[in-house]
Amino acid sequence: MNSPTSPEIVVAGTGPAGLAAALDLARLGFRIILAGPVPRDDDERTTALMRPALAILQRIGVFDALIGKAAPLEVMRIVDATRRLIRSPVATFRAAEIGEEYFGLNIPNRQLNQALRAAVLARTEIEWRRSLVEGWEIGQDEIVAKLADGARVAAALAVAADGRLSPAREAAGIAVSTRSFPQSAFVVNFGHSRGHGFISTEFHTETGPFTQVPLPGRRSSLVWVVRPETAAELAALDDAALSRRIEDRMQSMLGRVSVEPGRQIYPLTATVPARFAANRVALVGEAAHVFPPIGAQGLNLGMRDISDLSRIAAENRDDPGSGKALAAYDRERRPDILARAGAVSLLNISLLSDMLPAQLARSAGLGLLGRIAPLRAFFMREGLQPGSGLASILSDLRDQIRR
Repeated sequence: MNSPTSPEIVVAGTGPAGLAAALDLARLGFRIILAGPVPRDDDERTTALMRPALAILQRIGVFDALIGKAAPLEVMRIVDATRRLIRSPVATFRAAEIGEEYFGLNIPNRQLNQALRAAVLARTEIEWRRSLVEGWEIGQDEIVAKLADGARVAAALAVAADGRLSPAREAAGIAVSTRSFPQSAFVVNFGHSRGHGFISTEFHTETGPFTQVPLPGRRSSLVWVVRPETAAELAALDDAALSRRIEDRMQSMLGRVSVEPGRQIYPLTATVPARFAANRVALVGEAAHVFPPIGAQGLNLGMRDISDLSRIAAENRDDPGSGKALAAYDRERRPDILARAGAVSLLNISLLSDMLPAQLARSAGLGLLGRIAPLRAFFMREGLQPGSGLASILSDLRDQIRR
């Protein structure tokens, strides 16, 4: 299985998660077959990657190519823009409060994908087969990917980075629970006459968040969660009318708005698998978790999938797809994914709910974060890296005891 003609790991999927997984595993000396076509280059979305995810980009040799193409997120704030009886106070989170220059970078997907592709092509350990996987054969000692070009690729481990409908996940017999929301995300980039000051603002509305995230210059990206019929209405507006709608929704916070070409709509769902690895298949990215775009979790969670998988594969180098290795990966990822998915879904449901208890709970939670600095610092650290908030508290306690 580990002969020169047989790769150790096959990565299915050539989105950001698949490309990053191939690079991180190749960095550890594994021979990789990457299966999937070259992605289309028309994705107008952006991705806010937090510092731990950026550290992974640095170690796989991608970060430097993105300098100057991304905007730092120095301040993040939540504004209750609902018209309900109970409204939350503004909650503001500053990276400087926890000793950081910025929380992360907002990176255009097109530039991120181009940088990842260039890095993949530069690695001799990665063989990129530009063909989809049409089927899988799972054996006791190996897994075989059957490619659309007729090739058969045998490996010890398959990394499923093949999206929310993941054929690899299905072949491994991993069940999923899926929930659809009465919402769609309307995505567009826009220019504005005032500077954003590297502040990202998430306006909470009755249909979901309206999230403005800085881009270089006087530009921002927007993810506006609305009802599906409203998303279609927004997409049909001319540029001037859409610009006015966005400016009004933001209360002219950034001055005159001018939308840019490229509008996209994404229906919102939440998907969580019963397991995160089985039968020589490990799930990463959207194959492992899908939930509404709240709190910049998506690809950040996927990068943690990749980091944990790489570490566990290195610890089980003789057979990275063994039952022991996959059980360790499942144990490692389960608490993080379930906690993040649950928190995002609860916040989203609280926005949609007209029930007074839900409004009170959301208002009280944001109010506490806004008023209590140690709690706010804990929340910010946990948002960047699970466990780091608690680690900081324990470190502070040890310092006080030593004094």
